[in-house]
Amino acid sequence: MSVAFAKEESAEAASETILPARPISDRINLVTQAGLQMLKDDLARAQQALEAANLLEDVNERRRQSAVPMRDVRYFAERVRTAQLMPAPTSNEVVAFGHTVTFERDDGRTQSFRIVGEDEANPSRASISHGSPVALALIGKAVGDIVMLGQRELEILSIS
Repeated sequence: MSVAFAKEESAEAASETILPARPISDRINLVTQAGLQMLKDDLARAQQALEAANLLEDVNERRRQSAVPMRDVRYFAERVRTAQLMPAPTSNEVVAFGHTVTFERDDGRTQSFRIVGEDEANPSRASISHGSPVALALIGKAVGDIVMLGQRELEILSIS
């Protein structure tokens, strides 16, 4: 193997390992207790994957295998560091972070979502980020209130 080929292989491997940082929102990093635990678990998994990659003998393969875990460690470490744990709501009078809100849309459909932190949000599992348009429209409102979301109306049916 020529030296030129080895350098090309190293340059190729190096370019594969330079991943852009995961974007971090400029919103305040509010989290529920479950959301904070999820971030800590994700950080631990990324650290374990990075440790496993660092055990590889081949330097080029080690670089390739450690790229994603290294990026994830940086992301999750920052999210855990900046997390602001929010206590569970003590009142169901008005919609707040941590509440599950059930509302009826003007097309007759009823939906329920829990308002949580950005990393915890998963609309397919009935949770939305506190910074989402729906959450922003609902926060501070009470049962019976009608809020506008673009051209749509939402009527708050319950808060829990």
